[in-house]
Order: sequence, then C-alpha cells, then structure tokens
Amino acid sequence: MSSDDEPADDEEVFHPLGESWQDDLEDVLDDTEYDTELGMEMARDAMRVTKGELSEEAFHERYHDDVMDEFGEDQRPIASPDDGDGRMESMLSRLGADEESRREMLKKMSAGAGFVGLSAWGTAETQGEDQPELAVEETTETTETPDTQWGMTIDLEHCDGCLSCVTACNQEHNWDEGANWMYVLAYEDSTVESPEPDEYESVRDFNYLVRPCQHCTDAPCEKVCPTTARHTRDYDGLVLTDYEVCIGCRYCQVACPYGVNYFQWDEPDVDRSELEEDDITDARGRRVSRRAPRGVMSKCVFDPVRQDGEKGEQLVGTSACEQACPPNVIQFGDKNNPASDPQRYEENPARARTIIQLDAELPSQDTLSSSLQGTDGNLDAVIENVDDLTEELVALAKAVDLTTEEYEEEPPPGDSLPDKEETVLSVVSAIEDSGVNLESQENLVRLGLAEEPGEGEEFQGPSEALAQERFEDLIDAPDSEFKLLEDIGTNPNVTYLGNQPGANAEQVPGPTSYADVDMVDTRQEVLEDRTVGPDFST
Repeated sequence: MSSDDEPADDEEVFHPLGESWQDDLEDVLDDTEYDTELGMEMARDAMRVTKGELSEEAFHERYHDDVMDEFGEDQRPIASPDDGDGRMESMLSRLGADEESRREMLKKMSAGAGFVGLSAWGTAETQGEDQPELAVEETTETTETPDTQWGMTIDLEHCDGCLSCVTACNQEHNWDEGANWMYVLAYEDSTVESPEPDEYESVRDFNYLVRPCQHCTDAPCEKVCPTTARHTRDYDGLVLTDYEVCIGCRYCQVACPYGVNYFQWDEPDVDRSELEEDDITDARGRRVSRRAPRGVMSKCVFDPVRQDGEKGEQLVGTSACEQACPPNVIQFGDKNNPASDPQRYEENPARARTIIQLDAELPSQDTLSSSLQGTDGNLDAVIENVDDLTEELVALAKAVDLTTEEYEEEPPPGDSLPDKEETVLSVVSAIEDSGVNLESQENLVRLGLAEEPGEGEEFQGPSEALAQERFEDLIDAPDSEFKLLEDIGTNPNVTYLGNQPGANAEQVPGPTSYADVDMVDTRQEVLEDRTVGPDFST
C-alpha cells in the first residue's frame, strides 16, 4: 500500500458472506504468488465504492502504484494515463506452481463458489457495520445505462428444485463437475422449515434459492481486475471474463459479494477440440463463453453467444437455464424494457403465471374453431362442445383479455410471455367469433368479472379488479420481492420473488439431489478426491 493510505484492520470483516468465507479467501491468496494484502484490501475498498463510501477515482489512484508493482500493468477503467499497455505475458507462465502446494490449496477453497451461508443473503443486516469511514471524493465519472440490460426475474415460490436449470447450464457451457454456474438449494430458517427429502407431499413444500451470477451494474469484481479480463459489456450489461486476458490472480473471487467465481486449476473436463468455435467467442471476438481454460476464472455468463446472435436469431434473448425450467420460474430478458418477460412477470406474477398455465391447458384456436362450428352462440354450448374447456378456463382467459396492457416498447426477441398471452387471447377471440358475447352483463357476472348491479343501479361493465382477483384465486402469487445484498450498492440484475431467506437460514437436502441428476453439489467434493497434476492419480 502507498504510505499515505491508512492500513487496513487485519480483524475487519468486510465481506458480506462473513468472517469464515473471508478467511478462506485470504488463505487462498496466501497460497498463490500474488499479494494477499493487496487483493484483500482492494476487495474491501471495491465494495466501499459500490456503497458510495469511496469514489472510483480515489479507488484507482489508491491502488495504481501497487497494481503496477505487482502486475506490471494497470488496465482498470480509471487508471493513470502513464500505466502503459503491456499484457505481461510472463504472468501466464505462472500457472505452473509447485504441485504439492497446489494440492494443499485444493483442500482449502478450490471450489470457489459452492454453497455459502444463506444468512448473508437473507434479512440479516450486512456485516462490517463498524468499518472506518472513508471520505467520498467528487467524481466526474459517468456511466451510461446500456440500451439493453440482460437480467432475470426468478419466482422462488414456484420453483420445484428439480435442478433442470443446473444441468442445462452445464450442457450448454461444459463447466467441470461442481463448478456450478447455476446453483439451486433448499433451505430452512427460524421462520420456515423444509421436509425431509424422502418424506414430502409436494416439492412445493420446500423453500428454494436459485443463484446465478447477479451481473451487477456496479460489479466489485470488475473494479479489482488489473487486466480488464473481468469487464462489463457496454451494450448489454453482461459481466464477463475474457479468458485470453485473465491471468488467474483470483482478486475477482475475493471481491465478489455473492461467491460465484471458480478458478480452473487443472485442464478442463471437456477438451477445447470438443467445443464449437462459434460457441466460444462473442460478437467482439473475445473468448468469454463456455468453460474456462486452465488457470483462469469463470462464472455464469448469461449466454453472450446467444445474445449476440451467434447461435441464431431465434436464441437471442434466451438462456439455457430459462428454457429448461419446467415450472417457468426463470424469466430472462431485457430488464430495461417494461414489455420484457422478466418485467411483465415482476409487475404482475399472478397474471403471468395464469397465462403460463392457460397456455398449457387451453385447446388450440384450430381445435376451438372446428369444435364451435354450428353452436348457437351460447356459452354453455361452447363449453359442452369443446373438450377440456371449462367455465373456469373461459373466465381466466377473458380476465387476461380484460387486463391486457399496451406497451410502447416492442417485446425483446426470445420472450415467451407475449406469445403465450397471444395464444390465450386467440382462444377468447375464437369463442367470441362463434357468437358468444363474453362482455354481456349476463356472461361477465357469470364469469365473476363484473358486479351484479343492484336494483335501480346501472351496470358498470367489466372489472379489472375482479379479473385480478381471479388470477390471485388461482395462483398463490409471491408477496415479496428482493435482490441479493441490494444494500451494498452493486445493483444486481436478478430480481427474486418470494421466499427470502431469513437471518438463520441453513441449507438442507432438497427433493432432488445433485447426485440424482449426475451433478455435484460443490466443486470441493471433486477436488478433494482428485489432484491437479498429470503425475498424480487417486
């Protein structure tokens, strides 16, 4: 550290995941050739930047000399103009550390991002309240909001813990066993309990947390990277790692408040020759997708190759985990667009889930049209002539019609809710085309979508409030919304609905184990049984 900087308190707990997690991270850096104190202090102050306690300029100035001394370069976004542009190729040769020392490291924290203490993500206050205050300096740095911001809304109350998202992510990206870019866990705390994994009536009896990378708008992991390997794409907000630029210093792992980074110790399980070249680089030609090569960091990437159209326009705006989710609780899309799947779902979860259910249960428009030929325009006749069509389904479909919102924006590519809603509306149109007036007083009252007027009162027509009640009678919609560690200022782009873990939350076995789907719960389980060098076999 520079002489004019205050030394850090060795006992200070700054990491949101707690003292034990922070100590493990410090041990990891102790066993590498990189400066442990520098990595820990940069992580601490990077989080203070996100909290607004330290300016970006002050942070970069504070560590510029130390980063130059340690790495021979400082490519961070706000760096002194005389820092040069060398890439320190010799750094890449530092991966061949002594095999015995590396073997010991594996027993400490090779997993990077396995399960961490849930209480850090729950309702407990952030640790480190007594940290010394730092002066906030004026900053002229401005960050433009990208036109697109890829993100997720995840409905925890309707997750079934099946781990389909985890397996789909692995199939798409080929990360090693236990290096779970997507992670799902069951939990219980002092408020909620989960049943035994082999004694339950419904998978919904469990409480789940789904944890991908949060793709923070203000990511501390990016701030500490000396080479810009960890960076945020300016046009869509994805936080990525350039595998060709990463030197494996692991500072990003220490600075991540969420514990989602993995270091690739050995040669990956899937060889480079098995990867499609078009799956690896994004539209900029930077190698940021699929599993990492040996010696660099990796994490969830939100499928940049898909978002750039490299896999075809039909996959833009989609992710493997979202498409694989049977209960449709993962909604991926543009968080800046109100018409996108995650924003529609977040705005009205009960309506969104009703649309998802109706899309699966309603007969097709073609089936309706053929079945309704010759009916006399009577609602009872319609229900009688169409297999599996009930009055309840008609009422819900009409409720969707009554609450349809016109958006100024076009839905982003890849979104599924607009198509599902259109399917529901087509059913309503087919019924009305058969001669049934679903907006008549008689039918609206019958369907529970209008109030019966009292004597001498005028009929008020359809009621959106009653339509919303129909949704909520059908769907147990989440009654809470949160973001993980939102109070530390990282501005995560994953929104959760329902089931926020409490202060005493602990992971418990879920209805589907990782072994059930041929996966591994944590990377450390694999690495404790294996070594990283070619000369060892266990």
